[in-house]
Amino acid sequence: MLLTMDIGNSNIKVALFDGAEMKNYWRVSTNRSYSSDEYGIILDGMFRHAGREPAEVSGIIVSSVVPTINFTIDHMCREYFKRTPMFVGPGIKTGINILYESPRDLGADRICNAVAAYHHYGPSCIFIDFGSATSFGVVDRKGTFLGGCICPGMKLASEALVSGTSKLPHFELVMPERVIANSTVTNLQSGLLYGYVGQVNYLVERMKEELGDPDVRVVATGGLALLIAGRTKNIDRLDGLLTLKGLRIIYEKNKAE
Repeated sequence: MLLTMDIGNSNIKVALFDGAEMKNYWRVSTNRSYSSDEYGIILDGMFRHAGREPAEVSGIIVSSVVPTINFTIDHMCREYFKRTPMFVGPGIKTGINILYESPRDLGADRICNAVAAYHHYGPSCIFIDFGSATSFGVVDRKGTFLGGCICPGMKLASEALVSGTSKLPHFELVMPERVIANSTVTNLQSGLLYGYVGQVNYLVERMKEELGDPDVRVVATGGLALLIAGRTKNIDRLDGLLTLKGLRIIYEKNKAE
């Protein structure tokens, strides 16, 4: 079986694939101070709780936007799974053409999202990843990743708003019923969340215009995607496992090597 790991700034998403079928899925907090043994023990416990054995893993592929823990994860994979992990990075085969000024600067998660979006939702598609940052990407009908844009994530924006002011309170990311809110907390919720809905609507419509393809499909992923998707008609599909699916596809294109 294939073990896929998507290392983000807040969480590490882990999935076990048997061919194209996802058998198990877990989430682990990203902790830069953990040792390889600590990560290994956590994953070993999750495997055994699901009735799995580390020996079932025949290959590992990793997408990481936290380079400071890559060595730790690499060592953990070798020690606990007896496998050398494949990291998504320069030189890896993706099956798409990356039209980016500096491909080395492109986040591994965005590469995986582009591959999965094109494979599952193409031929042309826009993908939005609602993570620590909210990133947009565009793949055209020829399978070319054209680029996109990156915005502050909702949690990051809410924390900046509260920490940068003296009297505004911390608030939960919950969509209020009305834009015209009548308390400080609901004013904050309304401004941030409905503001993100407007941001998504404008950016998607502008991307469709620049792409010259009004029928392009839009897929959203990431922990907070559901919060925004229910308020806009510009998101066609939700796929919380988009990055992991992209990892599996990339592994299949590179495993012979």
